[in-house]
Amino acid sequence: MDYRALGLKVGLEVHQQLATRKLFCGCPSRLEDETSGVRFHRRLRPTQSELGEVDAAAVEEARRRLTFVYEAPGNSCLVEADEEPPHPPNPEALDIALEIALLLGAAPVREVHFMRKIVIDGSNTAGFQRSALVALDGSIDVGGKRIGAPTILLEEDAARKVSEAEGEVVYRLDRLGIPLVEIATTPDIETPEEAREVALAIGSLLRATGKVIRGIGTIREDLNISIRGGARIEVKGVQELRLMATFVEKEVSRQRMLLDVAEELRRRGVTGVPADVHDVTGAFEASESKVITAARAKGGRVLARALPGFAGLLKGKLGPELAAHARIAGVGGIFHSDELPAYGISDPEVEAVRKALRLREGDAFVLVADSEDRARAAMEEIGPRAEAGIHGVPEETREPRPDGTTAYARPLPGKARMYPETDVPPVRVTDDRLRRIAESLPERPEAAVPRLVSAYGIPEQIARQLFEDGYVREFEAIAREFGEAREAATALTYTYSELRREGLPVDEVPLDHLRELFSLRKAGRFAREAVPEVLREMARRNVRASEAAAALAVEGIPREEVVEAIDKVLDANADLVRTKGAAAEKALMGRAMESLRGRADGKVVSEVLRARLRERIGKGEERKK
Repeated sequence: MDYRALGLKVGLEVHQQLATRKLFCGCPSRLEDETSGVRFHRRLRPTQSELGEVDAAAVEEARRRLTFVYEAPGNSCLVEADEEPPHPPNPEALDIALEIALLLGAAPVREVHFMRKIVIDGSNTAGFQRSALVALDGSIDVGGKRIGAPTILLEEDAARKVSEAEGEVVYRLDRLGIPLVEIATTPDIETPEEAREVALAIGSLLRATGKVIRGIGTIREDLNISIRGGARIEVKGVQELRLMATFVEKEVSRQRMLLDVAEELRRRGVTGVPADVHDVTGAFEASESKVITAARAKGGRVLARALPGFAGLLKGKLGPELAAHARIAGVGGIFHSDELPAYGISDPEVEAVRKALRLREGDAFVLVADSEDRARAAMEEIGPRAEAGIHGVPEETREPRPDGTTAYARPLPGKARMYPETDVPPVRVTDDRLRRIAESLPERPEAAVPRLVSAYGIPEQIARQLFEDGYVREFEAIAREFGEAREAATALTYTYSELRREGLPVDEVPLDHLRELFSLRKAGRFAREAVPEVLREMARRNVRASEAAAALAVEGIPREEVVEAIDKVLDANADLVRTKGAAAEKALMGRAMESLRGRADGKVVSEVLRARLRERIGKGEERKK
């Protein structure tokens, strides 16, 4: 697909947690598996901005009529509960944000003012997020192309969603208040792969500071995507870098589909959608549809809305869009005529609905079965979205899904959600403060990668990966102290990636535990091959390397025991030795290493195995003579 010909424009908003305490109190920035048992409930409502306007996204969230339950763990306080005013902003967090701004070549503001950004989805107990502009007009070079970073913000992270039920959402306050830096780029990204590369470059620069939190969920990207004739769509909270290009590709396909649908509706002469909603419950007296039967059993109704000229444009197209808006009212979903008869709804029932709505060929309809209040509210949500389908792509915020698709979340928020924060005084940014930060800026990745390759003899790709994952500091500390550069690089890139995929918190292993691991390895306490297993145990149980090695019984063994173990492997595979001779060495090596479970160095095992195998082959040949 020629994305440039389609006029693709992508901008990123990169949100990175900072490695310091929370922004407006003294609580630590860490997640908790357990809570203190304190729980409280809130209902949130939209308010006017300083301009007297109410944000559309806030209005829609309010229509969901949700109750929010908050769990308060040990690393939260009355500030997170919105029962105590915020403390002065964390100066270390501001210093880190300014350092990042200087690395991006941005111009820091001279006075930092925090604003309130209205958010009533429950992710903040106060109904707003605190955010402050720190710097302007930065940039980053990616593949020889300048990508602008017009704004760098310092803000507080949101509460963590724990669970959802009908009419209720449960949040945990451990994440609320963790300081974030937000870097917004210009919409100069022109391909899905370029979006991934820009996110990777910004992430590497952030980790180069050594002052950001690592691990899943600590960095999140919002994607702002549009094509020519389409509209800006925000895909909010992307965490999987490997899926970033996929999100862009699928959103481009979705916008093209919506533009094609709009063009077809205009060709058919469709200019609007009737507002009338009809009660067609009587058409389903003997329905076999489980959804309709369940709704009627509770006293609910079946409501229908005509969509003249929409036939054939709902299934796999506008249908999912309409269903997403209907769910705002709390219904489970909708039926539409493109997919009927099905789901227990018969041909006669479809015809009865068409007759009640006075539909003609080429017309469509939607059905909702629920309590009358909910069903009517759902129909009210469906109408404007169907109307928008005539014009093309409506601006909106969408949530990412694990398969690279997205789902409707709410309208795109605007400036009406901002107003000044009156509880936090402005912070002056002095020349002395900027000079102090500028004098200790970290090495940039583009300069450091060649140095690492030259100094430690590691491949360039591995050096880049160390930056991308934020492990340069740990790598250099280990390489300098123990001289195990390649081994350390492999462990911190390849092994760590494998352990992350297993869901292990490997990024929480402290540097002193890693130093002990390589100290034991250099002392010959266990073989190189045992390093991944020891790391796995360290991350799984949050223990030191010595305890993990002892638990795994990978303590190094004398050469005599290696010989004994290999002889047992040769005995068990006598037929393989007899039939393949020296060619069996590769297969036997794998079995020997498995038998020894990392308790002997691979080089020693290989030497012993080759010698013992040759000896056996020689004895076999003598017997033949």
